[in-house]
Amino acid sequence: MGAQVRIYKRRIRSVSATKKITKAMEMISASRIVKAQRQVAASTPYAEELTRAVAAVATGSDTQHPLTTEAEKPARAAVLLVTSDRGLAGGYSANAIKAADRLTERLRAEGKEVDSYIVGRKGVAYYGFRDRKVAQSWTGFTDRPSYADAKAVSGPLIEAVRRDTAEGGVDELHIVFTEFVSMMTQNPVEKRMLPLSLDEVTQQVEKQERIRPLYDFEPSAEEVLDALLPRYVESRIYNALLQSAASEHAARRRAMKSATDNAEDLIKSLTRLANQARQADITQEISEIVGGASALADASAGSD
Repeated sequence: MGAQVRIYKRRIRSVSATKKITKAMEMISASRIVKAQRQVAASTPYAEELTRAVAAVATGSDTQHPLTTEAEKPARAAVLLVTSDRGLAGGYSANAIKAADRLTERLRAEGKEVDSYIVGRKGVAYYGFRDRKVAQSWTGFTDRPSYADAKAVSGPLIEAVRRDTAEGGVDELHIVFTEFVSMMTQNPVEKRMLPLSLDEVTQQVEKQERIRPLYDFEPSAEEVLDALLPRYVESRIYNALLQSAASEHAARRRAMKSATDNAEDLIKSLTRLANQARQADITQEISEIVGGASALADASAGSD
C-alpha cells in the first residue's frame, strides 16, 4: 500500500471517530429537548399569571412601589445575560452575547451605568478575556436549570433593585436570553423585567378581561407588592433559563447534525481519493512490470 493511501486511511479513521461523537451528542440533545420543552410549557402560564397579579396590585392601588415605579432620572441598570456552560452549540452563546452588547451600548448612550450579571461559562469567559467587569456570575446548570437556580440568580438582582443607586443599587433590571420558538428557530431577545411595564401588562389583561375587578389589599398594597415581586422576578428568570436551555439543546442538535453530515461527506470524499490513489499505485505497478518485462525481452533479443 502506498504512502498516500495510508494517509487517506488514517484520515478516514479519524473522521469516522469524530462522526461517532457528533452523532452521539446529536442524539443526547434531541432527547433532552423534549423535556426542556415540557418545562417551558409548564412554567410559562405560572409566570404570566404572576405578572397579571402584580399588575393588578400595582394598577389597583395608588402605592408608589420602587419596583413598579419609573425613576425620574435612571442612572444605573443591571443586565442579566444567559449563555451556556458548554460549547458545540453553533452561534447560540455568541448571538446572546451580541444582543447583550447592543443593549449595553444603548443603555450607556442613554447615560446609564451598566452592571453585568452572567449565567454560563461562555459568557463569563467572554467577559473575562476582554477584562470586562462582572458584578456576579453563575455556572454549572445552564443545560438543566432548576427553580433553586433561578432563586439563586434572582436574589442578588432583587437586592440591587431595592438598594439606592448611591449604595450600588440599580434603577432598571434587564435580561438577555434565547427564546425558544421551534426546533429550527431560537431568537436572542432582551426584556426589561423591572420596573414592570404596567401599560403593556394592563393592555394584555384588558384583552382577556372586559370587566376588571376591584381589589382590597391586606395588610397593604405595598406589602403585597413586596411579597409578589420577588416571586415575579424568580418566575421570569426561571422561564428564561428554561427557554435558554431548550434553545441550547436545539442549537447543539442542529450543530451536531451538521457536523455529522459534513463528516459523512468528508469520509466519502476521502474514500474516493483513497481509491484513486490505490488505482494509481496499481497502474504504476503494472506499468513497472510491463516496462521490466519489455526491457528483459529487449535484452534477450540483443544477446541473441
